[in-house]
Amino acid sequence: MEAKLIALGIETFKVAIILALPGLLTGMLLGLAVSIFQATTQINEMTLSFIPKILGVVVVIILTMPWMINTMVDFSLHVFNMIPTFVD
Repeated sequence: MEAKLIALGIETFKVAIILALPGLLTGMLLGLAVSIFQATTQINEMTLSFIPKILGVVVVIILTMPWMINTMVDFSLHVFNMIPTFVD
């Protein structure tokens, strides 16, 4: 019983990381690109680093939303199907 709960907790963290990864990677890569651009042109404008990251993350979240929803529905169904194994 405890092993199943621990496995469920680990699986929950894995799903959370997998769902957060596209947005986080996009923000990181766009931030790196903007930082390199700012370093080469010596333009130090705060909105120049903020706006592309926000727009990029929003676009990636919109594009990956069907996959995210399917992943969450599958995980939720898996958790709901496990409920009878925890009730003794």
